[in-house]
Amino acid sequence: MVGTTPLTVADLQGTARRMRRDKTMRVVFGATASVSIIVSLLIIVSLTREAASFITKVELGSLWDIGWFPRRGSFDLLTLFAGSLLVTGVAMVVAAPLGLGAAFYLSEYASPRLRRTLKPIIEVLAGIPSVVIGFFAISFITPDLLSRFLDDVSFFNLAAAGIGVGILTLPLIASVSEDAMRAVPASLREAAYGLGSRKATTCVRVVFPAAVSGIVAAFIIGISRAIGETMVVAIAAGATGGSLRNFTQIFDPGQTLTAAMAALGAGTDQVKGDDAAFQSLYFLGLLLFGVTLLLNVISARFVRRIRERY
Repeated sequence: MVGTTPLTVADLQGTARRMRRDKTMRVVFGATASVSIIVSLLIIVSLTREAASFITKVELGSLWDIGWFPRRGSFDLLTLFAGSLLVTGVAMVVAAPLGLGAAFYLSEYASPRLRRTLKPIIEVLAGIPSVVIGFFAISFITPDLLSRFLDDVSFFNLAAAGIGVGILTLPLIASVSEDAMRAVPASLREAAYGLGSRKATTCVRVVFPAAVSGIVAAFIIGISRAIGETMVVAIAAGATGGSLRNFTQIFDPGQTLTAAMAALGAGTDQVKGDDAAFQSLYFLGLLLFGVTLLLNVISARFVRRIRERY
């Protein structure tokens, strides 16, 4: 009731001009949202068509060979998956504990003023071009770090590439994990302190379990970031012309899915060779797309199962 006159439906709908403007903006925003879907579908169609062409040109036995040498007609996928897993494993060994430790400090120990200073500094690492980290890996990590403490380390190796990728992944894990910890209600911390818990005990026994869904999501995002990194691996891991299958030797050159795509796209593995070499670029792109999609689906389901609601 406004005064003594009852409100009608027309009064709540607003003016005709406002309704036209809302309708226009709804159409504009819907169109912009549809663009991303259309582009994704076009990418999938393009990758699928070229990947199917690749499959019809090669023998299936060449997909399970001694190594990845596309210009010679050897397309061993296990070589690329093994290299990707090794680099991702090293990257997560570097980024997971450091990122989680940084998140704990920013969320639970740092003062608000110090947090406002440190968090942007950590996030600056994510803005460093990956090509810079790649050259940092071959100019410092390998000669001054790995070679100083280990013998028989190749100048180009998967370990240096993994450490470089870990440096790029660290701020992502730290930022997402810190946001998840900060979202934990303060009442849970106060209840733990009221029961006599120390700061460290509260962090490990209260804050971490409450924020575990966000932390897991941060790790999944970090793994996806590590698998998708290209330039660091292409520069630091070497083996641009191909690689033998390697499951354990992280101090030797190796090849990953993304680095193999970069080598093929740039023509750094020679310009002549097997006719199906270039089509394998699309096949790898489709595989990478599938791996990323699978990680996102697993992450979404896992987070839904363990999410705590307050």
